[in-house]
Amino acid sequence: MNQIPKDLFKFFIELRKNNNREWFADYKEHYNHLKDISALVFNDIEQGLGLTDQLESHKIFRIYRDVRFSKNKLPYKTHLSTSIHREGKHLRGGYYVHIEPGNSFIACGFWNPNKEDLYRIRKEIESEYVEFSTLLEAKELKKQWGILYGDQLKSCPKGFNKEHVAIKWLRYKQFILKKGFTDKECLAEDFSIKVVDHFRAARPFLDFMTLALTTDLNGESIV
Repeated sequence: MNQIPKDLFKFFIELRKNNNREWFADYKEHYNHLKDISALVFNDIEQGLGLTDQLESHKIFRIYRDVRFSKNKLPYKTHLSTSIHREGKHLRGGYYVHIEPGNSFIACGFWNPNKEDLYRIRKEIESEYVEFSTLLEAKELKKQWGILYGDQLKSCPKGFNKEHVAIKWLRYKQFILKKGFTDKECLAEDFSIKVVDHFRAARPFLDFMTLALTTDLNGESIV
C-alpha cells in the first residue's frame, strides 16, 4: 500500500520558513521526489473510486503560486493537492485532496457554480427538498462528512420564497462536503482506503446535483 512520505510534511514546514526562490531551487529535486511518491497515493485513490464511479484522470496542482493579483507575494504553496473530476457532462462534481501540515482535508461538491447552475440547483432543492434533506441527514454521509459547507446569502435568493421549508439550503452559494485529517492519519497505510470510503459515501449527494444539472425544470435531459 502506497503512503504519503513523512518527509513531505517536513519539507512544507521548512518551506514555510524559507518561502523564497533561492531556497526552493536547492530543494526542488527533493520536492519532486516526494511529490512523485505522493502521486502513487493519489493514483490509489483514483483507482479505488474508479471501481464504482466514472472518472477523468486526476490533476496534481503545481506548487507555484499565482501572485499577480494577490497581496501575498510568497512564490510557493505549502501544500500538495489533487483534483479528480467525474467523467464528461453526464456526471457532475469532483473530488479534491489537500495535504498540508496541520491542515489536511478532502472535499467534494460544487465550489463556485456559475449563475445558471446555481439557479438550477436551487430549483431542484426547492422542489425536492425532502429528498435533499434526507440524503444530507443519512447516517453514512453524516458519519463520513458531517455538515454541508459553503458560503451563504444572508437573505433569500431572488425569485425564491423566504418562507420555504428548505430556505436554509436555498441560501447556499456553494455546496461542499469537507473532512479534515490529522498528519498521522495522512501518513497511515490506510489513508487512501479511508479517502475512497469518504468519497463513496458522498455519491448520493453528487448524484442529486448531477440530476439537477443535466436536466431542465421539466426533468428532461439537456446533455
